[in-house]
Amino acid sequence: MTIRHAVLAGLAIAAAAGAARAADYVTIPIETGLDVPADVAWKKIGGYCDIGAWMKTSCVITSGKADEVGAVRRIADRVDEVLVSRTAWSYTYAQPKSPIDYHGTVEIRPEGAAKSKLIYTLVYDAAALPAGADKAKDVAGRTGMFTHVVQVMKGVAEAK
Repeated sequence: MTIRHAVLAGLAIAAAAGAARAADYVTIPIETGLDVPADVAWKKIGGYCDIGAWMKTSCVITSGKADEVGAVRRIADRVDEVLVSRTAWSYTYAQPKSPIDYHGTVEIRPEGAAKSKLIYTLVYDAAALPAGADKAKDVAGRTGMFTHVVQVMKGVAEAK
């Protein structure tokens, strides 16, 4: 290969890389205080398939062991999510087939001896939304839906 060919190949690669779309990651943190200790809250809302009850739909583990990293849950018989991380009071999941690189984290943080905070954080690439999609409307829709979910979770966590 001549130097001229190498330079042209390098320019072609650079041009192709420059044409790739830039990611536009959106982060939606939703949080609420809980009037129960973190360990009490987590026992009530820390199950990986608990989301089915919060969203009033189905949730089944289709692969792996429930509540263990690598478990796959299917929500509403159409959305597959894999558990990618877990701590004593949190877990993070991903939708591996999602074109928007969708991830979510459910977390409880202690706030003293008798209180805690519930944080549900969504992260996704808005640049990969379908053509013509309204980013602000999409963010508002996800925020509204998961604000409701967090309120349901709060009720479950604080129930006697």
